[in-house]
Amino acid sequence: MSEPLALTLNQIRIEETCDKIKNLLIEKNRSYGDSALSPVRVFSKASAEEQLLVRLDDKISRLARGTEFPGDDTLMDLAGYVVLLLVARGTPS
Repeated sequence: MSEPLALTLNQIRIEETCDKIKNLLIEKNRSYGDSALSPVRVFSKASAEEQLLVRLDDKISRLARGTEFPGDDTLMDLAGYVVLLLVARGTPS
């Protein structure tokens, strides 16, 4: 059996960034419950997928207008919402 190839610097950076996104999503899921994928639906009756699309629209709109909230990491938030959307759509691993 051959040894796995060593990762390049950029491959390591990809791995680290994906781990950060994963850890952020798991931490928020633990803190907020499963609200992104199983919302309570007090006011909105939209599906979890539609609600994630709205969140993505809002983030992209703020980014385009230059009205990001101080302290937000919009790119990480966008990446997280895309991952949650993939989960909501049941994208196979």
